[in-house]
Amino acid sequence: MSSVPEFPFVAVVGQRALKTALLLNVVDPRIGGVLISGSKGSAKSTLARALAAILPDDAEGRRPPLVTLPLGASEERLTGSLDLQRVLAEREASFQEGLLARAHGGLLYVDEVNLLPDSLVDLLLDVAASGVNVVERDGISHSHPARFGLIGTMNPDEGELRPQLLDRFGLCVEQAATPDVDERVAIMRQREAFDHDPQAFVDAHRHAQEALTRRLAEARERLAGIVAEPWVYEHIATRSQAAGVEGLRADVTWHRAARAHAAWHGAAAVRQADLDAVEPWVLAHRRTTAPETPPEQGGTPPSGNGSGGNTPGAGSSSRDQASDPAPQGQWGAMPPVMQPSVEASQPALLESAVASPRAGAACRAFASSSRRSGRQVGQWRSRHDRRDVRDEARPDWFATLVENRGQWPWRHLRYRRARTGQPMLHLILLDTSASTLGRRLLGQAKGLVDRLSRQAYAAREQIAVLGFGNDGVATIQPRRRAPRTLLERLDATPGGGGTPLREAVQRAARLIRQWRRQDAGLQVCTYLITDGRTRQPLAGLPSLGDCVVVDTESAAVKRGRGRDLARQLGAAYRPLTGLEAP
Repeated sequence: MSSVPEFPFVAVVGQRALKTALLLNVVDPRIGGVLISGSKGSAKSTLARALAAILPDDAEGRRPPLVTLPLGASEERLTGSLDLQRVLAEREASFQEGLLARAHGGLLYVDEVNLLPDSLVDLLLDVAASGVNVVERDGISHSHPARFGLIGTMNPDEGELRPQLLDRFGLCVEQAATPDVDERVAIMRQREAFDHDPQAFVDAHRHAQEALTRRLAEARERLAGIVAEPWVYEHIATRSQAAGVEGLRADVTWHRAARAHAAWHGAAAVRQADLDAVEPWVLAHRRTTAPETPPEQGGTPPSGNGSGGNTPGAGSSSRDQASDPAPQGQWGAMPPVMQPSVEASQPALLESAVASPRAGAACRAFASSSRRSGRQVGQWRSRHDRRDVRDEARPDWFATLVENRGQWPWRHLRYRRARTGQPMLHLILLDTSASTLGRRLLGQAKGLVDRLSRQAYAAREQIAVLGFGNDGVATIQPRRRAPRTLLERLDATPGGGGTPLREAVQRAARLIRQWRRQDAGLQVCTYLITDGRTRQPLAGLPSLGDCVVVDTESAAVKRGRGRDLARQLGAAYRPLTGLEAP
């Protein structure tokens, strides 16, 4: 049964910026690929898959491959695995190449790349950095070149991408949220014609597809002759520095993309128009300072490496910190106010709050992580799990086959230990609304968050921080290995506005579900730091699993909604006062 052909690249309506970014990576694969960020149903995957049909042949007359990496792929499928058939038939241990070997010299496509399991992300990062895939196991080593461009699609509403992998994408293009009416009509008509007779639709666009392939091949030939005047390098360096990018990958990528853009348009040298065209795609996911003027193309990064665009109320003006604002209350749309963190001296949050049985095993385990001996750092293990490590061993079929050289029956059965730990993530929801500004309670809460981050850093565990206030929910710290300190990001987070507590809890629940789909063994402990002063109802809130509610309310007349919130979530309850040891 023949498969349905892919929708032709030239037949996709609109998406000019995305098409150009993809084509530039074909002209010069050293750009490093494209991250396509957009909402559902915006033709992200259609364009990425359609690119394979227009790739020109390389110098050896071979069409570069476009290999798809499924989300559910195993590590062995990505890197390569033991060829069991050859071992049993020829009694020789050899490897069967995986997706990385097939993608060499071409493109590796990952749909919903932000949902890719961390284990596969780590492998991709290693190979992308070295250009070589090395697999070593039980005395057998196999390596092969693996240089490829990454094409990834993601819906930013479904979660962020790890900063290390994000920076590996040469360009980032955010698609327009909604097309206009004329484009919608054209899209429906194109799709209707394709669904009616896919092969006839593809044949109707064959000449245009072939013309595009020829133009790409010609642009590749011109690329080596493209020159860049000295002012080009100075312009790139100046603009990259102004954007606050980390490292020099942005500068190098910008130069390559500008040269490819010039070659694509038949120019002999890099022009200002080439630099301007690719600037938003190069800097979108790398800048840490807000642009002077909004870019005409591209968009905001799906996850940030700095405070720009990630902190609630970023870009708002500061106010005098000398005196506390007015007492607590439901302040509504108060302008954002900066309140620095107050460092907590040996907070007892981790020793007291998480000691409660209601906090769940994950939160209790973190409290004792620094005291428990014999536990792997950064991993969680139940205190009730006292099995001997020999009971956790399981057969290692790879090592067994090698040991017995394919002989049957096996004389030696080899084992390997199962992983005794599970990754630990601390998700912190920080109330930054106006009602937390009185008596510098927001500053004290920030101090607790920083202390929690420091302890997670020492234990090599992960952390993520969301701030809810100013009538919105924003990411203060994307999910990642805990940094040494969060003070800079926390102090750059202003307070003010209403308290969207329901939105914060709902978003946290969605993130937890997403993260656990990526990593089934992930242990998540949530810390909800709030005074509970919100007009929103508390009934019907989704469960956050292992959770601690830290109540920051300290007014003379307390509403006591923190306790109600803890009961609603089935969480442990601790007031902010008294969490610091004398």
